[in-house]
Amino acid sequence: MTRRLNDPELVRAEYADESRLAARSAIWNRTSGPDARDVALEALRAAAAQRVLEVGCGRGELAARIGAELGMDVVAVDQSERMVDLTRELGVEASVADVEELPFASDSFDCAVAAWMLYHVADLDRGLGELVRVLRPGGTLVAITNTELNMPELWARFGERAVRTHGFNAENGEPILSRHFSSVERHGVRGTVTFPDWQAARDYIGASITRRELAVDLEPFEGPLVCSRHSVVFVSRAAA
Repeated sequence: MTRRLNDPELVRAEYADESRLAARSAIWNRTSGPDARDVALEALRAAAAQRVLEVGCGRGELAARIGAELGMDVVAVDQSERMVDLTRELGVEASVADVEELPFASDSFDCAVAAWMLYHVADLDRGLGELVRVLRPGGTLVAITNTELNMPELWARFGERAVRTHGFNAENGEPILSRHFSSVERHGVRGTVTFPDWQAARDYIGASITRRELAVDLEPFEGPLVCSRHSVVFVSRAAA
């Protein structure tokens, strides 16, 4: 049975430690083209934010960059105690919390960031409602996600078995966000990611959240595999 990316039990188990996240992240050192995280930082800079909330902060790298590169006051939350500990090690104020029930007063932040995490939220409308609540009037949410067709050169090798429909992606993100925000801008980010060999691609699949069982069926191939990647940065503004 296919597991859903927004299955709370699956999300808790996946981020109880950083091993599989680290394995997936390692391949992103072999990319060409713009970085969606840089696009997100520029959106924060343009918003002239002073206080920023990152939800689903993972290991804290992006939150740390927001503080160091933009000089903004950043607060991070994640459901995983381990992710919060790693974020705190980077000097970022972080706590365990769920985006569906944020422990902050209304109108507390100028901006919020959700980088590759909204597809993990079980009740997405509730989570987005909470983000609107903690944002000041006219505040901005910067959300990063992938297209359903990300890395087709890899996943097409498995046919229909690799197809996954995520609750929040580049295809459905704009209408979902528009239910909560007065305006939504879409910024496409395209490039490539290179798997140096068959083993690297197999390891990546084996560390994936919902498709790891496919790793054993990856047919051997010679040389590097260059895959096209496509992310989208949504910049959404709350009503003033």
